[in-house]
Amino acid sequence: MTAMRRKLLLIILLAITLSAWGKDKLYDKVDRPNHRPVNFGVKTGFNSSMFIVSELKIQDVTINEVQNNYKIGYFGAFFMRINMKKHFIQPEVSYNVSKCDISFDKLGAQHPDIEPDYASVTSVLHSIDFPVLYGYNVVKQGPYGMSIFGGPKFRYLWGRKNEITFKNFDQEGIRENIHPLNASIVVGVGVNISRIFFDFRYEQDLFNISKSVTYNSTTTGVSDITFRRRDSALSFSLGVIF
Repeated sequence: MTAMRRKLLLIILLAITLSAWGKDKLYDKVDRPNHRPVNFGVKTGFNSSMFIVSELKIQDVTINEVQNNYKIGYFGAFFMRINMKKHFIQPEVSYNVSKCDISFDKLGAQHPDIEPDYASVTSVLHSIDFPVLYGYNVVKQGPYGMSIFGGPKFRYLWGRKNEITFKNFDQEGIRENIHPLNASIVVGVGVNISRIFFDFRYEQDLFNISKSVTYNSTTTGVSDITFRRRDSALSFSLGVIF
């Protein structure tokens, strides 16, 4: 009987030990992404762009009121996170497709008694982006984390992929030439539970992206088009961190 009790006690102790060891291993597995010196991750998401038009002039008439019509774009990204206690540096590389449509009355406020004559510019811009972000972990406890971050982003606008359409303009064959390189400022907040995370960010270009607007030279009786704009966007992403 004593031998039986000893065996039963030994089995119970072994079960308790294995259970505690398993919980520690599971917790360590879940918690590990928040405590590694370097993490890697992938993410995908959606963006909503708006163009900040600083100058638009057509036929010597300055257009002061421009309406932005939001459209949903998308992106995918790969990143590396270098952890320093509660701080981190996060370089990224992403492929972005941003869409936006702006419309305006070509007559502006010059002829308020005349029916508005609307024109629009529809843009689908493809870019390869390189953000370099500094972040701070407001929460870094167990499998949970919340961070705030910000930093510069460098953009390469892929000219061959871009689709820019001018509608209801007096000029024919209008083409917009885009500056291939630009820079933006990014700020955002991120939340992770174990290896799953999502972030919400706002970004704005620092420089004008429109280099020039040209059209067919056979068109007569019209003047040059002056168009200056910067891109700004809100984005939401969902990803996995390793």
